[in-house]
Amino acid sequence: MYRIIFTALLVAGMLTATGQTKHSQDKAAIKAARLASNASIAQHDVQGIASHWLDNFIQVRGNASYLTGKDTIAATWQQLFAADPKVAYIRTPSSIVISNNDTLAWETGEWKAIHSYSKGGKYSAMWRKAAGTWKIQAELFVSLY
Repeated sequence: MYRIIFTALLVAGMLTATGQTKHSQDKAAIKAARLASNASIAQHDVQGIASHWLDNFIQVRGNASYLTGKDTIAATWQQLFAADPKVAYIRTPSSIVISNNDTLAWETGEWKAIHSYSKGGKYSAMWRKAAGTWKIQAELFVSLY
């Protein structure tokens, strides 16, 4: 009887560890994509920023205005950088949660602005795994500072 219980606990522990490892890899991939996106913003590399978005990407900006579509949003980033060559944004995740089916993720954290109308606030992002790569489906920024 004890062998059966011990074996069941061992298998359950291995399944939990395997799930955590898989989610840890997904979380690490999202964190790496976020760092790369931040670096692209710092370099004013709009193509680099947009490379992390799905084509039907939705962005709700800190002032509550919103945009839809990767091309439309990329064009507004281009205009922003042309109007203010010093502007930059840094997003720092505090939590990333992967869905049970490993196809969606939720990221939340703080964003900081440099030379912008706002100093920063909170943000959330919805990530979708497409062809094995995590891409951003939607982002919501709230200006608080």
